[in-house]
Amino acid sequence: METNKTYNKTDFTNKPLAKGYDCCTFIDCNFENVKLNTNTFIECEFINCNLSNVKINVASFKAVSFSNCKLLGVNFNDCNPFLLNFNFTDCDLTLASFYQLEIKNTLFINCNLTEVDFTETDLTNSSFNNCDLAKAIFEQTNLEKSNLRSAVNFIINPNKNKLKKAQFAKENIEGLLVHLDIIIK
Repeated sequence: METNKTYNKTDFTNKPLAKGYDCCTFIDCNFENVKLNTNTFIECEFINCNLSNVKINVASFKAVSFSNCKLLGVNFNDCNPFLLNFNFTDCDLTLASFYQLEIKNTLFINCNLTEVDFTETDLTNSSFNNCDLAKAIFEQTNLEKSNLRSAVNFIINPNKNKLKKAQFAKENIEGLLVHLDIIIK
C-alpha cells in the first residue's frame, strides 16, 4: 500500500500500479484504458487526470475526489460497492455508468454528465450543481432529497423515479414534464 505520496505527470499506461493507495494525490496523470482491477484508493485525490475508459473491475474508491478529470466511458458499476464514496468537480463523465450503485450524498459540481447511465442508482441527497445532464438516463433512480436546482438538460420522468423532496428550479421543470408531451411557453 502506497501512503501519502504525490504522483505528478505520471503515465500509468506503462507503469505498474500498486495494489493500494492511501491518502495519495495524482496530478496530471494518465490512466487512459488502464486496468484498475482490485486496486484500492482510500482518501485519494485525482487532479487534471485522464481516466477515460479505465477498467475498474472490483476496484475500491473510498472517500476519493476527482477534480478537472476526464472520465469518459467509465463503468463505475463494476467497482467494489463496499464503502464506495467519491465526488466530482469540473469533470467530464460523458458515457459513464453508475448502474445500480448506492452512491448517496455524492457531489457533482460543474460536471458534464452527458449520456451518463443512472439507472436504478440510489443518489439520495446528492447534488448536481451546474451540471449538464443531456441524454442522461434516469430509470428507477432514487433522487430523493437531491439538489438539481442548477442542473440543465435533464429529462426525468417523475412516474419512473423517486423524487420526494428533490429540489428543482422553476426554470428547469420542463425536464420533468417531457413525458406528458405538452407544450410549455
